[in-house]
Amino acid sequence: MRKIVSIAILTLLMGLPIQTVVSEIAIAQVSPNRQAEADRLATQGSQLAQAKNYSEAIAAYEKALQIYREIKDRSAESVMLNNIGLTYFRQKQYQKAIEFHQQSLAIKKQIGDRKGESTSLSNIGVVHYHQGQFEKAIDFFQNALAIRQQLGDKKSEVTSLSYLGNAYRKLKQYQKAIDIYQQALVIVKQLGDRNEESTVLGDLGSAYRNLGQYQKAVDSYQQALALFRQIGNAQSEGYALSDLGDVYRSLGQYQQSIDSYTLALAVVRKLGDRNSERSLLNDLGTANMIVGQYAKAIEFYQSSLMLAKQFKDLNGEGNSLIGIGNGYNSLSQYQKAIEFYQQALVLKKQEGDQQGEAKLFGNLANTYNYLGDLKKSIDFNQQSIDIFKKIGDREGLGKSLNNIGSAYGSLGDYPKAIDFHQQSLAIAKQLGNVSGEATAFNNLGTIYRNLGQVSKAINLYQQALAINRSNGDRDGEGLSLGNLGNSQMSLSQYSKAADFYQQALAIFKQNGDRNSESKSYNNLGYAFSNLNQPELAILYYKQSINIRESIRKDIKGLSKEEQASYLETVASTYKTLAGLLLKQGRIMEALQVLDLLKVQELEDYLKNIKGSDRTAQGVKVLEPEKAASSQLATISTYKAAELNLQLANQIQQLPKSEINKVPDYLQKIPQGTVLIYPLILGDRLEIIFFSPNSLPISRTVNISKDKLEKLVTEFRAALIDEGSEDYREPAAALYNLLIKPIEADLTQAQARTILYAPDGILRYIPLAALYDGKQWLSEKYLVSNLIAYTLSDFSPKPKLSPNILAGAFGGQAGEKKFGQQALPATLKEVEAIASYFPNSVTLLENNFSRQAAEDKFKNHNVLHFATHAEFNTGAPDNSFIIFGNGDKIRLSELTDWQIPNVELIVLSACQTGVGKLGTGVEILGFGYQVQKVGAKNAIASLWSVDDAGTQALMETFYKELKKGDISPTEALSQLRH
Repeated sequence: MRKIVSIAILTLLMGLPIQTVVSEIAIAQVSPNRQAEADRLATQGSQLAQAKNYSEAIAAYEKALQIYREIKDRSAESVMLNNIGLTYFRQKQYQKAIEFHQQSLAIKKQIGDRKGESTSLSNIGVVHYHQGQFEKAIDFFQNALAIRQQLGDKKSEVTSLSYLGNAYRKLKQYQKAIDIYQQALVIVKQLGDRNEESTVLGDLGSAYRNLGQYQKAVDSYQQALALFRQIGNAQSEGYALSDLGDVYRSLGQYQQSIDSYTLALAVVRKLGDRNSERSLLNDLGTANMIVGQYAKAIEFYQSSLMLAKQFKDLNGEGNSLIGIGNGYNSLSQYQKAIEFYQQALVLKKQEGDQQGEAKLFGNLANTYNYLGDLKKSIDFNQQSIDIFKKIGDREGLGKSLNNIGSAYGSLGDYPKAIDFHQQSLAIAKQLGNVSGEATAFNNLGTIYRNLGQVSKAINLYQQALAINRSNGDRDGEGLSLGNLGNSQMSLSQYSKAADFYQQALAIFKQNGDRNSESKSYNNLGYAFSNLNQPELAILYYKQSINIRESIRKDIKGLSKEEQASYLETVASTYKTLAGLLLKQGRIMEALQVLDLLKVQELEDYLKNIKGSDRTAQGVKVLEPEKAASSQLATISTYKAAELNLQLANQIQQLPKSEINKVPDYLQKIPQGTVLIYPLILGDRLEIIFFSPNSLPISRTVNISKDKLEKLVTEFRAALIDEGSEDYREPAAALYNLLIKPIEADLTQAQARTILYAPDGILRYIPLAALYDGKQWLSEKYLVSNLIAYTLSDFSPKPKLSPNILAGAFGGQAGEKKFGQQALPATLKEVEAIASYFPNSVTLLENNFSRQAAEDKFKNHNVLHFATHAEFNTGAPDNSFIIFGNGDKIRLSELTDWQIPNVELIVLSACQTGVGKLGTGVEILGFGYQVQKVGAKNAIASLWSVDDAGTQALMETFYKELKKGDISPTEALSQLRH
């Protein structure tokens, strides 16, 4: 048991009671006063040692030793030598400790004290153990064990067996440790020593956990826990609960893990064990991190931080700050993460903890990697490398070399990447770190695969696979098999690739690794799609998506870093499946996939998306597919073609109403409202159209992705160019692509409102601004952008009675303010709003701070921010809103707001969304973030409008809203271009 083992070892090191056994002859020859003086000094030494006054304790022991030598009390002499050795041990002066224990051992042998001899042997073994010399320790423990077995000293035999088991665990010879603990368990049960039995059960549980036999570990820990409770050992009960929490975490049973830690926390708090309390708070933080409860994790780390500060425990304080930083990292609040890492770094430097400092540089490197700043990532990795070299930490150096190699690989600098990975490999070999070797082989393989040297990559992956198999690393084995599958895909050897993916899938299913299982199904879908077996490919893709969605609903806990065995980005799984389904005429299923795609894109971007009962349902699996699902994990590629044909025939026989059955909640869309879901594929644009009480339809537009992106870019450039009329031509061209194919469908549905869920680059253009040659689309329909229908509430909304909080950036015309162009017209804009709505509250220029605005949120249902804002590609921290005093709130931080009463947020910001074009997920993310914190609607310009133009537009908007009995969408529709 992780924590109980340390206590068991310390029990041995408390030292033996001072023995002053003297023969009758010796008594006759020795002055009683000298004997008493020696005994007094020995007792004094023990008291001083207990008080941690080690130097004084050794002085007292040495005086007693001198007297015992003078009076020729060999037994007492050996005890003093032992006690001096123990005292040096406590000071970590290991060589001196061994010297005194060796002297004690020699005397024990001379006087024939076999029991004492076994004790000295054990003590020497413990010193070697703490020096990391486990082989030497084992030799001494075994010699002690042999004597104790000869003497029939069963209790001491158990002690020796326990130490032997611990040493074998340190050597990672877990099965040997288990065998030894089981021998000890038999003896303690014979002795009826329930306290020792519980300890051995704990050690056995830890060995099973090390071996990956988690259920056996749970059984052992639970037996230990029951015994601790029976004998009333509350402290060990807390340790057992903590260890159960650890193993449940390893099993992926995260709620049980959290429950165990919570019970343990209650026990240690009752005992007043503040140090264990702090440790468990960190454990709870880590467990909540895994389940995606990042905010809760941060709370636990903060509680741990407070305790560490009370104790002036710089190490604990630094570790808690790191935990908080990790929490913000997982929330994609990278700037906050960096702030906490930097605070921790200061403490580690104060402590002189160079290893901790190096690790923190690694954390900072990873964070800047997430921000897309690879140069800074490389700089921090290099600092980490320099420290690890300086302190001689070869293991840490190997990891940092691996990380910097990966960063150079991301930059496409493959020669440097290879060099660093080779250095990491060399260190792993020197240390005998076979796991590190496998990691390096996998990383090098991926670099060579990217270079097109697939044969070399395969050779490296096979070496990694051989190591992982011999090491019993099932996760690593699955990863290597996935990489081999990817390599075969690169060679267009689709059947071979499928075979490797099937082997990886079997491992991940056995391990209960649902995330990797989902990725393996995805890879198999890709392989069978290339084998021209679309029905089978669809089913594999469905399995992948449905597992992922169920994970998101239950625990989220999805890694930010793609495993190398994952062939494509997660979002591409959804797009590929939707494209396959549309080709098969299975439109409702495709619509479900595209809706879930929006949720997945948000997850990839924000890392804070919790699923719902709707998303957890995933994509509908048809009855014939359900019947075939049981064969997916084991079917050979030879029999796959037969299964694909069988599936195709069975699905063709299903009625269209069954294939395209609409979920009940989607039927709640109001009459006159339609959904439009475009999907950009490499060679075409697909448009899915849905209206209530009808089956969805799709229309295919033949245009390449490149041509579509060029057209969107032209339209956007024309919109940004003040005074230009060039936007009409691209606006008409986009109308012909997006609306004309469904014009008749809009008419037949008697559509009045369009709920539009744009895909990719289409998010950068307002649908309302499309032009049919006579009218703008906003003149014919109310248009609202939709995040995802699974995340939407279609129930009727009450009309808005505005109570507005308005803020203005301001500044003097032509001047710069906080590095931004001044916006003097925003002052007039806000004043005009106040004149239309007298109950409005305005915050101007420096008074428009983040804190001032947030303090007033609860009293308003409309937030109007006339200020700079930018939605930029990359991490959420790259997008932000600026306040009048220079404060910023980043997109990732919007979830700090609690605004359930806010009906509308308006960003009348002249720079909103004018950054470099990407997938537009930053715009989707803004909509989701404000919805998540409670706002019902949000309006933001998608292109640059001059200061005065924005003022005029907003004044007109609020004039319309002032008329009453009108929604924000309707008010916007009254504005003419």
